[in-house]
Amino acid sequence: MLHRKIYQLCCDGREVCVFLRDQQRWIERARIIDIEGDLVTLRYETDEEDEVCSWEEMVRLESIGSVTQKLASVSRGNVEPLMTEDCPESERIRNRFTDLNPD
Repeated sequence: MLHRKIYQLCCDGREVCVFLRDQQRWIERARIIDIEGDLVTLRYETDEEDEVCSWEEMVRLESIGSVTQKLASVSRGNVEPLMTEDCPESERIRNRFTDLNPD
């Protein structure tokens, strides 16, 4: 099951975070580049002091404990989310308090 999901994420080309059980560490903002047998190739960048390093790492499928991906993010500030008028009503973000209390 995990193999199929990782293959799907590889095809999608989305950024993921991968937890490696055997090393007890997270690889953040990685892309799954390739899957060959039980080897998964990850590509990611790290920010170190005065340089950005680009890495490509091969890990065994059984060492992957968890894979997460960010679905969305919203600013915590008092900024009203932007909406376009041509956005379908069912997809618009509404204020739940206003919906419950139309007064």
